[in-house]
Amino acid sequence: MHFRSNQVIYALIRIYFGVLQMQEKPETTPIKRMADLLRQGATLTDLSCPVCASPLFRLKDGTLWCAKDEKKVIVLKDGEEPPKPSAGTAYDKLETILLTKVQDIQNKIEQTQDVDELQKLTVALSELLNSLEKIQKMKKA
Repeated sequence: MHFRSNQVIYALIRIYFGVLQMQEKPETTPIKRMADLLRQGATLTDLSCPVCASPLFRLKDGTLWCAKDEKKVIVLKDGEEPPKPSAGTAYDKLETILLTKVQDIQNKIEQTQDVDELQKLTVALSELLNSLEKIQKMKKA
């Protein structure tokens, strides 16, 4: 039993330092973000961003995305009106999705015995909670 408690302490220390390292990382480069998009199934288009001239990606849901600016790009035809954003609804939907993901990770944390997996899950949980906090602040503003 003593050996097992040492493993838990070691895991908590690794998680703590993993979270600290994650917070100290500089922004990922646009090239890395582009590679991540491709790995996630996005396709590279022949269009470029009107702001930075970086290539645009089409996400699985059909959205055009600039990896350098990390923003959605909307292409309008001549005379076409831009869609009116509904921030409140978008924030609510995103908040619901993130809360579901938090619950999923919580369930996985309860079930895992693997120290490395536990560390990855807690880092992901920390990021989700940070995102939730940001959304809640934006909704109040």
